[in-house]
Amino acid sequence: MTLTNGHSTLQADSETATAYQPLSSIWEGSDSGLLDAMLKFYPTIDPDPILDATYNTGRIWRGSSRVVVSMDIDPQYEPMIVADNRTMVGVPDNEFGTVVYDPPHVGPQGRDKSVKRFDVDFGATMECGKEHGWTLSYLYPPFLEQAKRVLKPDGLLLAKITDMVNSHRSRWAHCDFMRMAEDAGFTVCDLIIKVRTGPMRSTKWKTAHHARKRHCFWIICRNGTSCERGH
Repeated sequence: MTLTNGHSTLQADSETATAYQPLSSIWEGSDSGLLDAMLKFYPTIDPDPILDATYNTGRIWRGSSRVVVSMDIDPQYEPMIVADNRTMVGVPDNEFGTVVYDPPHVGPQGRDKSVKRFDVDFGATMECGKEHGWTLSYLYPPFLEQAKRVLKPDGLLLAKITDMVNSHRSRWAHCDFMRMAEDAGFTVCDLIIKVRTGPMRSTKWKTAHHARKRHCFWIICRNGTSCERGH
């Protein structure tokens, strides 16, 4: 607020209110819409170029006009970079303003005959048995090391993580990812819950012991020490 000729004016407060555009912690729209919102809200530096380290079919970008550098280990999807995101062979240091990560969310579903293509839609190809602690979290540390290497200082890491049930126990992947990201030198800045229209289903599942999840988490990390924009 400022004073002009003895009278108060709300000009400064009005400008601040106009500039402040909050982002909800619950998102019920598309991944592409949320990605666009996050890429406008969180960057401290230019978010481009953007590396999608787990591109697959590019499903999370459908409807987006963003230019994305695609990476995938499987050449059938014709990514710009054919590489394992745990090694990123040939990708230069400090190259990207943003890295996007959408790792496998469930393990292999065997001879599942449901219409849902778990191998494609959920990346259900990586083992998560007893030797891995019944989780897929072992995939995170090598990726995080590479993401930190290829990100510019203060660049963003946007990770889509879904908890799962394996061996009759809940496995809290989003907690693992946040802890491992901090250990890798990132600052975990925020968490957005994205809601799906319905839970994952499979004809292989006959009995429910846990609530069927119809949400995932988008975790926002910065390759730096502050969550404040413009710091």
